[in-house]
Amino acid sequence: MDILLHPTYFPSISHFAAMVQAEKITFEVEDNFQKQTNRNRTYIYSPNGIQLLNIPIKHSKGIHQKTKDIQIDFDFDWQKQHFKSLETAYRSSPFFEFFEDDIRPFFEKKHKFLMDLNFETLDIVSRCLRIKLDYTKTTEYIQDVDPTLFADFRFLADGKKDSSSFEKYKQVFDDKHGFLNNLSVLDLLFNEGKFTVDYLRTQAL
Repeated sequence: MDILLHPTYFPSISHFAAMVQAEKITFEVEDNFQKQTNRNRTYIYSPNGIQLLNIPIKHSKGIHQKTKDIQIDFDFDWQKQHFKSLETAYRSSPFFEFFEDDIRPFFEKKHKFLMDLNFETLDIVSRCLRIKLDYTKTTEYIQDVDPTLFADFRFLADGKKDSSSFEKYKQVFDDKHGFLNNLSVLDLLFNEGKFTVDYLRTQAL
């Protein structure tokens, strides 16, 4: 299966499952930025339930910006807050300490562009999983997808349109809030470790 996706921030489990199961991956990089999507946000399992981690961006008033031109706003130290949230959520998970040294440096770098940051999160998780995801990028915006060329999974970047449902796995706070479905792939990684890839390969899309 060849798929077309948007790059997102520490992608959702559905996003990563699609990539792991794909034969070929193409990322849409010529689209206009859309607010309130996973392009600049991800969801984790905090002690209080689901928690949104949002990257602040610099907005240009009144004009459409391409996602690849979106710059990150560092007026607020979101990196420190995001990593602290991950520590609070997953410090007691089976594999957080195992992957901590792979992930911590990311939150100490200053990316100018959101898209560069998103591709780095993809590379970090791939390294943690010891898999290589080969992908290409679009050179122009694909409005209407030819189904003989791609399966269009760009909707996965919009969590409201993503109704994916997956098999339960053990989560840190599931005794408080039950199983939370389709969070960031980090939730799966910290809880399942080396079994993450097997899980992703067996989930129905």
